[in-house]
Amino acid sequence: MIIRTLESYAKQMAKVYPVVTITGPRQSGKTTLVKSAFNQLPYVNLEHPVTRDFAKNDPVAFLEQYPDGAVLDEIQRVPELLSYIQVRVDENNRNGEFILTGSHQLELREGINQSLAGRTAIIKLLPFSLQEISVYGNSMSADELICKGFYPRIYDKNIPPHQAYSDYFETYIERDLRNIENIRNLDAFRLFIKLCAGRVGQLLNLSNLSNEAGVSIPTIKEWFSILQASYILFTLPPYHPGNLNKRLVKSSKLYFYDVGLASWLCGIEELRHLYNHPLRGNLFENMIIADVLKWRWNHGKSNNLSFYRDSNGNEVDLIYEIAGTPMPVEIKSGKTISNDYLKGLWNFAKEIKIKSGSILLYAGDIEQDRSDIKIINYRRFTDILETLG
Repeated sequence: MIIRTLESYAKQMAKVYPVVTITGPRQSGKTTLVKSAFNQLPYVNLEHPVTRDFAKNDPVAFLEQYPDGAVLDEIQRVPELLSYIQVRVDENNRNGEFILTGSHQLELREGINQSLAGRTAIIKLLPFSLQEISVYGNSMSADELICKGFYPRIYDKNIPPHQAYSDYFETYIERDLRNIENIRNLDAFRLFIKLCAGRVGQLLNLSNLSNEAGVSIPTIKEWFSILQASYILFTLPPYHPGNLNKRLVKSSKLYFYDVGLASWLCGIEELRHLYNHPLRGNLFENMIIADVLKWRWNHGKSNNLSFYRDSNGNEVDLIYEIAGTPMPVEIKSGKTISNDYLKGLWNFAKEIKIKSGSILLYAGDIEQDRSDIKIINYRRFTDILETLG
């Protein structure tokens, strides 16, 4: 079993909060994490029909079974428990009493805001990071990682990725969505998700998605919110320093939390399908940006990521802020360094007049320092973040 990076932070939060809530997509490893990190507490799975029925119909008696606290898995299945947990932790005034997990942000957020505000740490667990997956060896190429993705079950059970993502997608559509939202046209929703996958690393255009999916813009907005709340996709906002606002784009860029799912939705079922795929570079970019987000969340940090693009098309894939200072990061899937890779970084340095260095991440192994640009292999970026804090 891989010890997840987030485990240390989760234990730290349990020492200062009475409740710790761990959210994240289904199958990201939440249950394994809480069983490992909090094995001193009894584990309760609220997906079990009998257990769930007991918790719903007699919450006081249910909680009395656990006088020293418990791990309550999939708490969004019984949100009414949160009010009773609030009363319990207020009376006991004891840290680390309850550990909660959940897979849907909106349901949890509403319940927590009503009952547990100020009483719980909220932390997010995504699928494996590049650092965590190195336990399986660093022999996998970038293309293999893009196709395989980062969901733990694929590695633990050695499931073929195309089968794993097919099952994951159908489970999400047939089970989770019916619990979350009454979506009448599942075929149109399936098409919408695939259209989103075909736009990874691109500016989000809801009007365009509406036209291609054949549904209204309000429906597209609603569906998009559902995908965000379900930890399927996320957006990267544009970087907007005050003096350049009029010359910068205002639309966000679209990414998937797991690049393997995005690849499968793009029709990539075998490694050979990726080699000449038009979205190969976008998928590589998606993998890196999601990995940086994992690093932030695994260390208890908020999402401070953005991208840069001006009205002339000059772009930098990732802006990582350190104490308010932007560090531009360009991401390229090629293995050979080209001056074209550096143009966006040069332009950014000229326009923003940054004093800190820039970074080029690519799939090659040769590392160089060119003026204020550090060129490194993509696997090494989180090592640099460890030193920067």
